[in-house]
Amino acid sequence: VQLVESGGGLVQAGGSLRLSCAASGSIFSINAMGWYRQAPGKQRELVAAITSGGSTNYADSVKGRFTISRDNAKNTVYLQMNSLKPEDTAVYYCAAKASGISWSPAAYAYWGQGTQVTVSS
Repeated sequence: VQLVESGGGLVQAGGSLRLSCAASGSIFSINAMGWYRQAPGKQRELVAAITSGGSTNYADSVKGRFTISRDNAKNTVYLQMNSLKPEDTAVYYCAAKASGISWSPAAYAYWGQGTQVTVSS
C-alpha cells in the first residue's frame, strides 16, 4: 500500500486547509486510515481517524475544528482543517492499517511521506 499526501502549506491563524491522502496498491487490505502530526521535539500524535465504514475518532485538541472524511471509491481520505491555530503547526502524516482505529502509531503499517502545515500568528 502506498499513501501520498497533498494539501499542506502556510496559512494564517484562523484560516483553513484541506489535506488529501490517496491510497494505491493492495487497498483491499485497509480498514482504518488516520492523520497523525508531529511538531519539532514532540511525539507523533493522532489527529483523526476513520474506518471504511465511516466511524471516526478525533483528538480533543481538534474536535469541532477538523473533519476527517473518506471517499472509498477514490481510495482517498481528507482532513478539513478550519480555525487553524499556531499550535497546529506540524508535519502531518497519513497512515493506514488493516483493522480498526488505534491511537498508537505503532499499530499503523502504512505511512505517507508527510506534508508540512505551518500556521502563522
